[in-house]
Amino acid sequence: MDSVSNQQFPPATGALCEAKRISHEFALPSGNPVKVLEDVSLEIHPNEVIALLGPSGCGKSTLMRALAGLIRPTSGEVLYHGLPLRGLNPGVAIVFQNFALYPWMDVVENVQSVLKAIGLPDDQVRSRSESAIRTVGLSGFEEAYPRELSGGMKQRVGIARALSVDPEILFMDEPFSQVDALTAESLRSEVIDIWAIKERNLASILMVSHDIKEVVYMADRIVVMGAGPGRVRAIMPNPLPRPRDYSAAHFLRMVDHLHEIITGHEMPDLPELPGEEPPASEIIPDAETSEIIGLLEYLDGRAGRQDVFRIAADTNKEFGRMINVVKAAEILDFIDTPGRDAVITATGRRFIRETAEGRKPIWREQLLKLWLFRDVYEVLDRQERKAIGSDIIKEMIVFQMPAENFDRVFDTFVRWARFGNLFAYNEDTEEMSLQ
Repeated sequence: MDSVSNQQFPPATGALCEAKRISHEFALPSGNPVKVLEDVSLEIHPNEVIALLGPSGCGKSTLMRALAGLIRPTSGEVLYHGLPLRGLNPGVAIVFQNFALYPWMDVVENVQSVLKAIGLPDDQVRSRSESAIRTVGLSGFEEAYPRELSGGMKQRVGIARALSVDPEILFMDEPFSQVDALTAESLRSEVIDIWAIKERNLASILMVSHDIKEVVYMADRIVVMGAGPGRVRAIMPNPLPRPRDYSAAHFLRMVDHLHEIITGHEMPDLPELPGEEPPASEIIPDAETSEIIGLLEYLDGRAGRQDVFRIAADTNKEFGRMINVVKAAEILDFIDTPGRDAVITATGRRFIRETAEGRKPIWREQLLKLWLFRDVYEVLDRQERKAIGSDIIKEMIVFQMPAENFDRVFDTFVRWARFGNLFAYNEDTEEMSLQ
C-alpha cells in the first residue's frame, strides 16, 4: 500500500473501482506472449457483491489482480474513485484461496502482521486485530497456530486479516474451494452478514468463483467470463431477496439460467457445414483419463444420454470441471453435445465396453486424430533415436495454442499419451519417446 499512499482519491460518487478495456499478456519462457485478458471492462459499484464466474483459464484471477493493482495490464487502465490507479489499490484487501497464513505465527500474529506492515501504532494494531478475530468467531483461538486449525478456521483467519485493515472493497479469490461443503455454506452466510454491517467501511465485495450456486447465493451481479483469451461474456443482475434459500424454486431457476449461459459459450452447438475442414488445432482440456472414463461409464449406465448439469450434480463434481471433462471426451469423439446434453457415440460405447487392455488401442487411435499427438508422432518417427526433448513439444503447443498454459497442456498430453501406450516420457531426461 505504500506505493499508492500519496494518491488522493475523492469520495465515491460512481464506481468504486473500474477496469476500462484492459487486456493482459504474459511472456512465456520461449519469449512468445500469451494473452489472458482481452478488452475487459467492468465496474464495481458501492454496496454490492459482484462475482466473476467462468471456467479455469478464463482470466478471473488475473482480472482481480489487475483491479487490486498487483499487476499492471498490458493495455487499458484501472480506475479507483475515477482516478487512474498507480501501484497497489489502497481500498482493497484480499482473501486468498489457499489461506496464505504464516505457519510460524499464531492467529493474533497472523492478523497483526498486515497491520504492522502498514505502520499502525501498537494500540490500533491490538484493537483492530481483537475486533477482527471476534467478528469472524475465533475468540478463544488467538494463540492457536495454523497447523492446529481446521480449513474453515484457517480461512476465518484470512478473512479476519483482510477485515482488520478496514478495506472499502474485499476481494475474495475462490475463498471457499479448500473447505468442505458445510463449512463453505456457513462461511458464505457469515461473509454476507459482515458485509451487511453498515458501520464498517466495507462497501463492496468482488469474488472469483467457479461454483454457480455459490455466486447465486452471494452476488448482486454475476459476470460470466469465457476463455481463450478471457472476455466478459455476460453480466447478469441477481434480484433475489436476502437471505437466499438454496432450495427455493426461484434460486434454482437462476442457477439453471446461468448453466444455460455457460453451456452456450463453453459447449456451442454449431452445425457442421458441408465440406468444412476440422479446426487446425484442437484445444486439449485439462481432464484426467479417469474422469473421461468415469463420464463414459456414467452415460453408458443411463441409456447413453444425460444433461451435463445433472451429471455434475450426480458425480459431485464442480460444474466448470465437468465442462472440461465433457470437452475432452468430445474432442476424442467419445461423446457429442447437442444442446446441454452429453450423448455417448458409437466409438465411446465401443471403448467403454472393452476390457482395460482393449481400451488402450481405441484410445491411441483417437489420440492420433488430434493434431498435437499426430504431429509429435510424426516428428518422433523421423528421429533416429525415436526421442525428442520436452521443450520441442512445448514450443509446438505455444505456437498452435498461444492463449493456453503450455505447461498444463503438456502435462495433460503426457497423461493421455501414457494411458494409450502411445509415447513414453522420462521425467529425469525430460525426453518423449515412442513406446
